[in-house]
Amino acid sequence: MVPAALAAGEELGIDGARFLRAVTLGYDVGTRVTMAMGGVTFSYESHKSTHSIAGVFGAAAAAACAAGLDAQHMRWLLDYTAQQSSGIAAWGRDTDHIEKAFVFGGMPARSGVTSALLVQSGWNGIDDIFSGTDNFFLAYAPSADPAQLIEKLGERYEITRTDIKKWTVGSPIQGPLDAMEIIRGRRPFETDQVERVVVRLAPTVAAVVDNRDIPDICLQHMIAVMLLDKTASFKAAHDKPRMQDAAVLRQRAKVQLVHDEALARLLPVRVAVVELTLTDGTRLAERVEAVRGTPRNPMSRAEVIDKCRDLIAPVLGPETSTRLIETVFAIESMTDIRRLRPLLQRG
Repeated sequence: MVPAALAAGEELGIDGARFLRAVTLGYDVGTRVTMAMGGVTFSYESHKSTHSIAGVFGAAAAAACAAGLDAQHMRWLLDYTAQQSSGIAAWGRDTDHIEKAFVFGGMPARSGVTSALLVQSGWNGIDDIFSGTDNFFLAYAPSADPAQLIEKLGERYEITRTDIKKWTVGSPIQGPLDAMEIIRGRRPFETDQVERVVVRLAPTVAAVVDNRDIPDICLQHMIAVMLLDKTASFKAAHDKPRMQDAAVLRQRAKVQLVHDEALARLLPVRVAVVELTLTDGTRLAERVEAVRGTPRNPMSRAEVIDKCRDLIAPVLGPETSTRLIETVFAIESMTDIRRLRPLLQRG
């Protein structure tokens, strides 16, 4: 949604307020399409990727809002977007996450902007891609509930229910890292004082991150990093050679991941339990039911800025990063979204 709104916005020279409206609309449209299809259950049963389907409809809506399309043109936009909707859940087998980046981000943004540009340039289509003969739901999800498309539309904004990851790792590792930080904040300890760390997750959740071969989705490795670094930076989470570092391997040997059937009964809430034993026999434990960065446990502005700096500063440098962060927090007052461009580019 964001790159699609930015691409269309730069082409048309929109202001910051319209950019915000475009992104907000994208979140509403993309999310509601997949909710109507059946959400996560649909994805599991169909083997299609709801991430790409939500992304393409959201990107199209965002780009169309930036372009100022009217109601009739929006109908045609949805038609062309449905024709471009694609994505197979096989991306999960790509251990380097390159295909995931294409399926989640690149492909939907490209296709959504294409839909907006086609309609803006004069192409028309059918008015009712979500109903009638051979409609989108008949093709993709015959058991869909189309009423979900408009439920509380204009009252409930999906962007306000969005998760923002505190840690740049696979989702099942978020809770365990939260727990480690909470434990250490309550009872400081040094790495060599730790005898054992037991992490409990629901079996289907644990399987995603159990001894994987890339760092950011390997729970055992990231817990070891957290023990050593007292945090989990983007750099550390993407440092594959460090997975063979002797110091990390010593800590990793202390980590046990338990596939806990009791936690499976709480899904879709991903509860994480961490039990840490020190060499003096002290046992410390924490149960995380609302991951930091979710609507039930949102990050503070300071935490969001800290994460931004960790991600942006190594690429853009500290000075440009600070200016970019300040500009984004005041984006509604920007008269031309193109002013962002110099802050998003390397010198």
